[in-house]
Amino acid sequence: MSELKRHMGLFHLTMYGVGLILGAGIYVLIGEAAGFAGNSMWVSFLLGAVVAIFAGLSYAELSALYPKAAAEYTFVKNAFKNNFFGFIIGWLTAITSIIVAATVSLGFGGYLTQFIDLPITIGAIFLIIILSVVNFIGIKESAWANTIFALVTTAGLVLIIFLGFSIEPVETINYFETPSGMTGIILAFVLIFFAFIGFEDMANVAEEVRRPQKTIPRAIVLSVVITGIIYVLVSLSAVRILNWEELALSSAPLADVAHAALGPNGSFTLSLIALFATASTVLITLVAGARILYGMAKSNSLPRFFARIHPKTNTPWIAVIGILVTSIGFAFVGDIVIIANIVVFAVVITFAAINLAVIVLRYTEPVLKRPFKVPVNIGKFPILPLFGFVTTVYMALQFEIEVVLVGLAIIGIGAILYFVLKRRNSFVESD
Repeated sequence: MSELKRHMGLFHLTMYGVGLILGAGIYVLIGEAAGFAGNSMWVSFLLGAVVAIFAGLSYAELSALYPKAAAEYTFVKNAFKNNFFGFIIGWLTAITSIIVAATVSLGFGGYLTQFIDLPITIGAIFLIIILSVVNFIGIKESAWANTIFALVTTAGLVLIIFLGFSIEPVETINYFETPSGMTGIILAFVLIFFAFIGFEDMANVAEEVRRPQKTIPRAIVLSVVITGIIYVLVSLSAVRILNWEELALSSAPLADVAHAALGPNGSFTLSLIALFATASTVLITLVAGARILYGMAKSNSLPRFFARIHPKTNTPWIAVIGILVTSIGFAFVGDIVIIANIVVFAVVITFAAINLAVIVLRYTEPVLKRPFKVPVNIGKFPILPLFGFVTTVYMALQFEIEVVLVGLAIIGIGAILYFVLKRRNSFVESD
């Protein structure tokens, strides 16, 4: 069977991670966050960055240990020696990639209507098809496309930061003002964590990264730190230009911030940049989703045809088609805030398992060479993954019951799929 080619170095992988994180979330959800936390939403973003750092360090240690596609599946299966648990985590990761790609493509379709008179769903499907072609052509092309998207997306956020700190606010701003106290800050933190997720998908392109044991940990930490700083500065800048009440009512909050500062030209510019932001998120989740299917099939936990590599492009072409078709199906789902909460619920379950996996492996596989280790340890015991685990469990308890039920239903469907495939002998337990 053909192997994936190693094209990505530290710069491309870091930009890949920045593009993963600086996607549609900040452009869409900052208004909702303002409604919960008011001027204090920067605290919510700071909390998000801290939790992302905890998880990012755990991913860094595990990806240096096991630099393979279908990263979460591989990490959990090796830590707990349980194929079913690994399958469920891999399933959650693949499904969230598909849902994110579909939902954010609808955001792209919405922004596109400001330039072209085209139904939102048609614009979304068009984007998924075009970017699936890029995904099929190769990781090198996908990485270059994403690097361009990430630079444009970052430029839009840097513009907001520049405008916020160069324009003197009309009245003195209390950056700790919040309409609902600490409860509002926590609710905003749980919601905007959607804007931080994505860096975990960096581990899923491990088989296409040069010197992955060193490159992946560095790129994960760099991308989380860079985006965390940008998010906090954007949240501070936004409320200097537009008060939090107006932000909370906006469906295109950063475009409205730019409009307030620069007039119609500002709104047009940010809407155009938002097209790049949403396209970036969709491209990366399509790439990562295909690699998850490929890696699970390669490990005999999904039908083997998903692991087929195209002889000319060296990409998992059947997995690419599978993600394309299912993403188009999910594109008919609507509300991005509801979907964001469902995705975050699935992600925090995954992050809890990843943080726990680091702790377990320190004791079950103590002799394994670790090119990167999470800092702050008491003997073998890593302190930061424990904080990460406790924080993600706390987050999982903050969701509305409807979101939790949908999340549990997704896990239930994965469990049924596992046992159906096992009964049909479609895969075998493997290491």
